[in-house]
Amino acid sequence: MASSVLLSHPLSSQFHQPKPKFKFLPPIPSKVSSFRLKSIALLRKPLNSRLDPRRFQNLVLTRVMKTKTESEGGDEVSVTVGEDSAEFVLSEQKISSWLYFTAILGVVLYILNVAWIDNSTGFGKVFVDAVSTISDSPEVTMLLLTLIFAVVHSGLASLRDTGEKLIGERAFRVLFAGVSLPLAVSTVVYFINHRYDGVQLWQLQGTPGLHEFLWFSNFVSFFFLYPSTFNLLEVAAVDKPKMHLWETGIMRITRHPQMVGQVIWCMAHTIWIGNSVTLAASVGLIGHHLFGVWNGDRRLAVRYGEAFEDVKNRTSVIPFAAIIDGRQKLPEGYWKEFLRLPYLSITGLTLGAYFAHPLMQAASFRLHW
Repeated sequence: MASSVLLSHPLSSQFHQPKPKFKFLPPIPSKVSSFRLKSIALLRKPLNSRLDPRRFQNLVLTRVMKTKTESEGGDEVSVTVGEDSAEFVLSEQKISSWLYFTAILGVVLYILNVAWIDNSTGFGKVFVDAVSTISDSPEVTMLLLTLIFAVVHSGLASLRDTGEKLIGERAFRVLFAGVSLPLAVSTVVYFINHRYDGVQLWQLQGTPGLHEFLWFSNFVSFFFLYPSTFNLLEVAAVDKPKMHLWETGIMRITRHPQMVGQVIWCMAHTIWIGNSVTLAASVGLIGHHLFGVWNGDRRLAVRYGEAFEDVKNRTSVIPFAAIIDGRQKLPEGYWKEFLRLPYLSITGLTLGAYFAHPLMQAASFRLHW
């Protein structure tokens, strides 16, 4: 569940196509047996005759990657049209931007506490109590809280293009986070406080080795965060938020890592706790993320057209499927795409969250939601 709440852009039928400002491609060896250069057509024609110039300029031809193909006895050159995920270049960072981020984070947490979390001033308890009055069943309340969050979160995401045109990218991000974050906190706190309520369906906690296996599964699930989650300056609207078309890193394994990570998290917690409330939470969260698979592909197809179709053809929803059937060609040294600061940070934060579980549980219990 935690991975699901860490979240969170004048059309005319014809236009004069601006000359794309792509970086020069590195020289390609003369002795190459085959090329996969379908995406190079981006340099010659617009993706969609009704696509506006601003959207076309969002495309980044990231790099040309060479992969050895022994069956063909030569080099195969493939072109990515998406962006390089989890890339963090320290020399490009501005101290002022991270100072702004720290200040904004502090202000957001303060407002969230006063307006929602603190029972003496906020509306969080009032909201949870109102939902709880619909049914005495904690399973129903858990599903309703998840459903409300899912409708608001996915609904606002679907309205992103329209909203950004009306009020701008930064203002829409503030609106999106300002509405989604309190609902996410309510859902998480209710789950923590009621995770052992309901009917016990099975009891496997005494099974040898099960705890270690589920702990490792939960740990791995956080490495399936969607790459946009790492763009903290965009998340906080310090940098102008963008809708990215990612193609490297975790996207080689699955095009929808957030969904895969959520499924792993839900399965691990449901197997360990084994009751009806946890099962209800897992059903709601997995259903929300399965809808996100369809909705995310739809939104990227609208924004990026043929470029997204190229990425879609080289990736898969089911983990490793595109690699196994040969649609995803792993370049030499692909594993280096994971040796980056964001993934190192995720390792530390995930371990920290595990050891902070008692503090999280105590803080949630004091709210009496």
